[in-house]
Amino acid sequence: MEEPLTEDMLAELLEAPDPRAFIRKPEVGERDLAAYLNELLAARGLKRPEVVRAAGINETFGYQIFTGARRASRDNLLKLAFALGLSLRETNRLLQAGGANELYCKNRRDAIIIFSLSHGYSLQKTEEELYRFGEDTIS
Repeated sequence: MEEPLTEDMLAELLEAPDPRAFIRKPEVGERDLAAYLNELLAARGLKRPEVVRAAGINETFGYQIFTGARRASRDNLLKLAFALGLSLRETNRLLQAGGANELYCKNRRDAIIIFSLSHGYSLQKTEEELYRFGEDTIS
């Protein structure tokens, strides 16, 4: 599920004589949250119910997120990112697909979450770190 880096795609766009060929690429356009979540499940060999359970999200609501019937809050997307074991890049792609702001290292809470993702912390350990630093937890 390796995607080209945004920086590489930007360089390609800037070098193009016309944007038409570039915008036809499958990587260009709106990312569909349900499709991306299901790609992540398949790539990791995981099942939706186990991910939803690990994220601590209501089963019905989780199903609706995975089918595209309901939108997820930024925090619910972060819970899913931890449950799926996503990298920082994948988490930001998930947030973008869900219509939420990407993690921003100049934001104190986001910085703790970025650190946690990058160091393989579980959702529970991340919650403890957020609490320890006086930040709102994800759950």
